Amino acid sequence: MTRAILTDIEGTTSSISFVKDVLFPYARDHVGAFVAANAENAEVRRWLAATAQEAGIAEDDRDAIVAVLRRWIAEDRKATPLKALQGMLWEAGYRDGVYRAHVYPEVAARLRAWKAQGLPLYVYSSGSVAAQKLFFRYSEAGDLLPLFDGHFDTEIGGKRESASYARIAESIGLPPGEILFLSDIVEELDAARAAGLQTTWLCRPPLQCPADSAHRCVGDFDAIAV
Repeated sequence: MTRAILTDIEGTTSSISFVKDVLFPYARDHVGAFVAANAENAEVRRWLAATAQEAGIAEDDRDAIVAVLRRWIAEDRKATPLKALQGMLWEAGYRDGVYRAHVYPEVAARLRAWKAQGLPLYVYSSGSVAAQKLFFRYSEAGDLLPLFDGHFDTEIGGKRESASYARIAESIGLPPGEILFLSDIVEELDAARAAGLQTTWLCRPPLQCPADSAHRCVGDFDAIAV
């Protein structure tokens, strides 16, 4: 029995190219000005300090911190300080209408249908919770944020670590076997299954589901069996 759905974003609900070709370049081009304008904000200071600590540089060397953040953006580093700062930075772009978040054509209707069935919906992404909320609030399909009951990011643990999924199940308050996790990354699905979750692999065209997949594999949300 499936009593809740936990979904990834990139490659699952939405195109990876939107993040890589739109959001990342925006963050790279604006991070310096953002830090200069917001460095005295307590939350920004917290994550700048965390960036300096993780990179092993001085907390008061703002130029070095910005250089590290730009390098991490180029590397797509799964660093929690970067994800938190990007979330705050992207808010201005969304709010000003510079871009809207991509979702695959069938996703919004399927999410609404699951919600209407009484299934709680959750997100687990390497992007910060703040970035996730912006993503779904300002989507091409309209404001999808009210459909979700909760959000998880790497502060709860890495997406390829089974313990992360155990903690998520505990937070949701359901046995792991009653939660369905959706992702396009096999290693994430393996970790979720090791924690006892149900899994479905999104293998969107032009990719094809392999015949020997260890996980249920579908091409889009409409093919997901709940």
